[in-house]
Amino acid sequence: MANGNQQSAESATKNGINALEQAFSGITNIRKDVEATRYNLAAGYKGSDGGKFGELVNSWEQQADVILVNLRDMVDKLNQTLASQHQQQGSSNDQINQMYNQATAVFNTLHG
Repeated sequence: MANGNQQSAESATKNGINALEQAFSGITNIRKDVEATRYNLAAGYKGSDGGKFGELVNSWEQQADVILVNLRDMVDKLNQTLASQHQQQGSSNDQINQMYNQATAVFNTLHG
């Protein structure tokens, strides 16, 4: 991969990680707000409607947990991709340096 493409891919990966982390943080904050609202309403919400509200919030929290786990997994995979990109770039640089050294040695031998 060319150096410009490598930097572009790295930038895109970092942007993806940042976006996913912001989404994770946003969902976590909303989840806290929903929990606080549920606890505030629990005292006055004693009837069947309160029970249904509690079930709804529990269901929503379970779905939010699934989303959070998936976001965490996606961030981990993107971080692995970023590490792989760095390894690939390091490997490419090593290969270029080796080829340069070989070319220099051949030139020096030919030049005398």
